[in-house]
Amino acid sequence: MVNKQPLPGSERTVEQGSKVVGQCDPTERIEVFVMLRRQQQAQFDALMSKIEAGDPSVKPLSRETLAKDYGAAPDDIAKVKAFASAHGLTVVREDPAARTVLLSGTIAQFQDAFAVKLEHYEHHTSGQFRGRTGAISVPDDLHGVVQAVLGLDNRPQARPHFRIRPPFQPARGHQVSFTPPQLASLYHFPQGDGGGQCVGIIELGGGYNASDLKSYFASLGVGSPKVKSVGVDQGSNQPTGDPNGPDGEVTLDIEIVGAIAPGAEIAVYFTQNSDAGFIDAVSRAVHDTTNKPSVISISWGGPESNWTSQSLQAFNSVLQSAATLGVTVCAASGDSGSSDGTGSDQVDFPASSPYVLACGGTSLTASGTAISHEAVWNDGAQGGATGGGVSQAFPLPVWQKGLSATSTKGGKKALSGRGVPDVAGDASPVTGYSVLIDGTQTVVGGTSAVAPLWAALIARINAAKGQPAGFINPKLYKAAGACNDITQGNNGSFAASAGWDACTGLGSPNGQKVAAAL
Repeated sequence: MVNKQPLPGSERTVEQGSKVVGQCDPTERIEVFVMLRRQQQAQFDALMSKIEAGDPSVKPLSRETLAKDYGAAPDDIAKVKAFASAHGLTVVREDPAARTVLLSGTIAQFQDAFAVKLEHYEHHTSGQFRGRTGAISVPDDLHGVVQAVLGLDNRPQARPHFRIRPPFQPARGHQVSFTPPQLASLYHFPQGDGGGQCVGIIELGGGYNASDLKSYFASLGVGSPKVKSVGVDQGSNQPTGDPNGPDGEVTLDIEIVGAIAPGAEIAVYFTQNSDAGFIDAVSRAVHDTTNKPSVISISWGGPESNWTSQSLQAFNSVLQSAATLGVTVCAASGDSGSSDGTGSDQVDFPASSPYVLACGGTSLTASGTAISHEAVWNDGAQGGATGGGVSQAFPLPVWQKGLSATSTKGGKKALSGRGVPDVAGDASPVTGYSVLIDGTQTVVGGTSAVAPLWAALIARINAAKGQPAGFINPKLYKAAGACNDITQGNNGSFAASAGWDACTGLGSPNGQKVAAAL
């Protein structure tokens, strides 16, 4: 009899609004990926401390070095393969660099292997999914070796953070919109086209039409960038034909990056919307030795409380790998204000990871070629507002020490955890981005637009320097005045203030000053 122990942080509860609607077919085949511990964890932690402190002597590791020194140990992979074999599971793929082993088998085999019960649930907003409650268990010899087991349940984990402009007349003057090159100019982006760089974009559904991209870039008078789709775990480029669905997200991301950095190659990683799919897609982008993205843009996320702690930690360790490789990861901070749509103060993950550049939103007015007014994006409950606040999952990073968040109820409170966001940019649909989605010319906002905006800026900076800017947070926080400080507005519980705040972070970019700071 093999002894089994619960995997720390794998506990799941029944989500509010969910109910069991049936049993899973025991013969149905699924894929599950197992994430393993790092080799030389103590040495890796010491390296991360230097990176977090912005130590200029630390150079990015090559993907080969990261795999060799800090990938999964051969012995650990062998143990997982022996465990799989004992339970009749097939090893589909092993990736020592990403520390993952992908297993395939029937529902019955996985239930037995990990001591779980998988059932079909229904949720009023998420629809039907395969779920579980309680903890996942692993045998004694894998205890401490396995960090996460992902994919047993496939509930939707994240939502896209974009808002299509509704056909209403806002009270405050006329509606305006900007093309991405106009915003790059208003934000003083340095000249360049991102040539020689690859920008990775993560998508959890939907797709793009090449005809849309071709028409759009031609209408702007910029060259069409090279866009390729990379399928991860049965994900692929599948446009739905609905601009209000995930196609809106996918096309927005590509059009913003491509319009500002048309010389960069754009690799779009498509996956399933589940914690397993999301984490694996980011991991595949980070460790991609073919496309080698130097910047990754993520416009999807969900409230921290929706994630299991094993998923948070597994995802965070992938983002740490990105930091050691010199890959900058930009993530949208959410479009539902300080509550992230939950009813109490919450920040959005992965934006709340200390290893990403969390991108919040502003509302922007321009006069000619200059910004005349910029405030926190908050168009009310229907129109959306920038996410931001204080993480309950991640401690205060060294580069945010001494900062405080200003409450709309009055008073400042020193940050007790990771403060979100780091930076901001135009996000209000009322002052949004003119894009072409599923053949329809439309105006889109949301913090979803800000992540690719910053990713395109970093691509231009990387191309000009001939080397990756990498993990930029420590440098940005040290560089006074690289961002336009936003001091007006609020996102619900938090108010804008001089310096960093929990609505727009350090502010919107002055691209040339950001380039100088990096």
